[in-house]
Amino acid sequence: LDVAVYYSSYQQGMKKNQERIISVLTSKKIAFKQVDITQNSEDKTLMRKKANNPTALPPQIFNGDAYCGDIDAFNEAIENEELEKFLKL
Repeated sequence: LDVAVYYSSYQQGMKKNQERIISVLTSKKIAFKQVDITQNSEDKTLMRKKANNPTALPPQIFNGDAYCGDIDAFNEAIENEELEKFLKL
């Protein structure tokens, strides 16, 4: 599982975006893991470092150490039918 979705179980405002990502990946049978940054502060630090953005907020998507993007980039990839390219699959 190289695709990872970093999310927050405590930020209700982001829940809809997180659920959309999970729903799309599941429906397309793309294996992924979920990383809840509220469970371990090191995960939040790692998410921001890998995104090269010290203020990045979840959800953020990665493939291994490669940064794929945030919810806006995810939605754009779906709209352009480029999800596999976006996820670097």
